[in-house]
Amino acid sequence: MSIHINAKTGEIASTVLMPGDPLRAQFIAENYLKHAVKVSQTRNVLFYTGVYNNTRVTIGASGMGCPSIGIYSYELFTEFNVDNIIRIGTCGSYTTDLRLYELINVKGAVSESAFAKNAWGFEEELQECPGAVFESINKVAAQSGTPLQIGNTHSTDVFYSKNPGTPSLAAKYDCRAVEMESFALFANARYLAKNAACLLTVTDIIPTHERLSAAEREQALRPMMKLALDTASSL
Repeated sequence: MSIHINAKTGEIASTVLMPGDPLRAQFIAENYLKHAVKVSQTRNVLFYTGVYNNTRVTIGASGMGCPSIGIYSYELFTEFNVDNIIRIGTCGSYTTDLRLYELINVKGAVSESAFAKNAWGFEEELQECPGAVFESINKVAAQSGTPLQIGNTHSTDVFYSKNPGTPSLAAKYDCRAVEMESFALFANARYLAKNAACLLTVTDIIPTHERLSAAEREQALRPMMKLALDTASSL
């Protein structure tokens, strides 16, 4: 049985939305789900299950970085029979071509991380978004008129660095944005033949040092939350 998620059998829905922050998971559950119940709080990493548009959905935090989401997503897939995980997070943009508040549906995640190689023997620098949820997000966004960028992300292990600018690996794969989790999520889903996707909201423009405040982020992330929930209810 899972040692990181203390939910009981049947308390986790087949589709899970994963923000990084436990309090953001709580915010989504309290503001968007009906009949939301807290089903896990081990290490204060919160998971809630409730109903959205007549569909049972779980919201649970991933923590920060590939090791953290690697643990939680693996246990969700293997011990709670989860079929779909949608990561919903923030990102920084390497380019001024992206603007604050824009949404990105991640097609592939690039990383220097050894996670995929050490866990599953995957040698590729790029892990493509596995399964059908990526296209479901595109379809729901088109139906609702939600503007959506599509592209690769740099899934880095490093938040602070002495080297400014776009890393060569990110440039190699035309990654316009950077975050820290999707590479491990995609690798786990690929190995386990599950579905995973990643939606990101641009909250920082790295070349110009523009960034959203904490208060601005609360409102900025709502379109991403709604798009992910609408997608979950369509699966």
